[in-house]
Amino acid sequence: MTSRPDAIVEGQELIPHAGGVSADEFRAALSRLAAGVVLITALDPEDDPADGDVPDGEDAGMTATAFMSVSLDPPLVMVSVRNESRMDDILERQPLWAVSVLTEGQRNIAGQFSMKGRLSDRLLFASVPHVRGKETGAALVEGALATMECRTEQRVVAGDHTLIIGRVLTAHTPHVETNPLTYFRGRYRKLG
Repeated sequence: MTSRPDAIVEGQELIPHAGGVSADEFRAALSRLAAGVVLITALDPEDDPADGDVPDGEDAGMTATAFMSVSLDPPLVMVSVRNESRMDDILERQPLWAVSVLTEGQRNIAGQFSMKGRLSDRLLFASVPHVRGKETGAALVEGALATMECRTEQRVVAGDHTLIIGRVLTAHTPHVETNPLTYFRGRYRKLG
């Protein structure tokens, strides 16, 4: 029996693409939706770095544009991660994670953490000014527009991605007077 990747994900039957809608057409249509850019971070509990500066694991990070608020009461947010990616694997084991809402001046951070086949996250974090979250121990980017620490409440498999819904444990809005970094038509952009 041949396995169809669009037919079954963990025992759930998926509805195939509507006739005539290709992945490229779908991607092109959604590229017209501007999105904010965040850095999702967590400590990988299975890694044990050589230096003693990182508590309880190795830092991991991922740039995301599929991030949104879900609920005010309780305070919930959601991020979409690619199935079987490193961040998906980590967030399956590690329920604590953090979010840094990036500024237009932090485009290089977004680019570094979105590259495929990139250097180790340990080397990337060495060049990113950050502090540790008090609740999660995860890296919070200094100078970000906002930071949040979260605990996973639910994981929902949705096609080739998993939606991670997290309860916001802390939220900070430093006094940063700048615009957010946005993503539009396949590129990072400045607002306005």
